[in-house]
Amino acid sequence: MLDAKGVLVHGQITMGHGVIMLASPSPDYQSPKHHREVCEISAKWYQSQFIINSILVYVEDATKHFENAKNLGANILTPLESGSPGLRYRAEDLEGQRWMFMQKD
Repeated sequence: MLDAKGVLVHGQITMGHGVIMLASPSPDYQSPKHHREVCEISAKWYQSQFIINSILVYVEDATKHFENAKNLGANILTPLESGSPGLRYRAEDLEGQRWMFMQKD
């Protein structure tokens, strides 16, 4: 869906059983990366390699997904971890959003 100026306000991609929804942020939006750069408290939160808030994505093969992400230069936060709830790793995108990719047990 586009607004009157032709700017994306909502879009979605369906892949198998999954749906990814996209939207344009408001002009006042500031990314997590920006907050880390200008706010000492926020910077401390992100010293942890773990997730503060994130997106969980189930993948068919976490090992293959991890290796591909690493080989393409992704900012990997944690190596592959096994155990309940499933094989998983964490990565961060260019805006500072954190993602967890997990293969269901």
